[in-house]
Amino acid sequence: MNKNLLSLYGLKWNPFSAELPIEAVHVTAKVEQFYWRIEQTLIREGGFAMVTGEPGSGKSVVLRLLAERLGKLQDINIGAIVHPSGNLADFYREMGDLFGIELKPHNRWGGFKALRERWLTHLEGTFLRPVLLIDEAQEMQPAVLSELRLLSSMQFDSRTLLSVVFAGDHRLTHKLRRDELLPLGSRIRSRLIMEYADRGELMDCLKHLLSTAGNANLMTNELMQTLCDHALGNYRVLTSMAAELLATAAFKELPQLDEKLYLDIFGAPASKARKTA
Repeated sequence: MNKNLLSLYGLKWNPFSAELPIEAVHVTAKVEQFYWRIEQTLIREGGFAMVTGEPGSGKSVVLRLLAERLGKLQDINIGAIVHPSGNLADFYREMGDLFGIELKPHNRWGGFKALRERWLTHLEGTFLRPVLLIDEAQEMQPAVLSELRLLSSMQFDSRTLLSVVFAGDHRLTHKLRRDELLPLGSRIRSRLIMEYADRGELMDCLKHLLSTAGNANLMTNELMQTLCDHALGNYRVLTSMAAELLATAAFKELPQLDEKLYLDIFGAPASKARKTA
């Protein structure tokens, strides 16, 4: 959305864009508690954490904000896997890029040893484990997940060199129940389950988005209630509908977004249709 359209409603940015500034992200108490566990425990003791939930429930946003928060800490080394579906050779190539080590895929032992030495040096100098963030972790191959578990531990599994945070949908949970991945599944220390949001949580998120963008009165209260009722408990559905309303309102140069606009775009809500019938 260009500056002219934003100025039409007194907005600093599009409150429904996927590229929201960090200060505009709505953080619930449950997510805040998860961040505390990562900052106070995981990066100091190492191990695995996991964020799971249905598509659109906010898993990627949780990782994005976590990376931002951890990045403000002193002496922390953070990496993020961008190709989770790669094979074992791709995994070692990407790990080498992330941690500044030239690895040769045909020499897996050399890469294994070099990464562990790098992490151990960092740990002894800072007392903090490097952090690896992996979004869409359900796409990872079982062989890569098993290699990551072996790679991150030493001294007969009594010392952990790395902190890993997975984010994925329900397929990740099912995958970790496989026999070959049970050793990894049993090592998940912190879990955050992103469940369907209730009406109050959706409303809090919507109000936060509008307020931080600079126009808390962009929508009528009736429209906000209607959006929350029809978002199916999903933040992505909520913001997608709101983005379409905002774009249409800007095209028509409407002074405010209201329920009439919703009816024009999405049709009558089911409750009203039943009353009419």
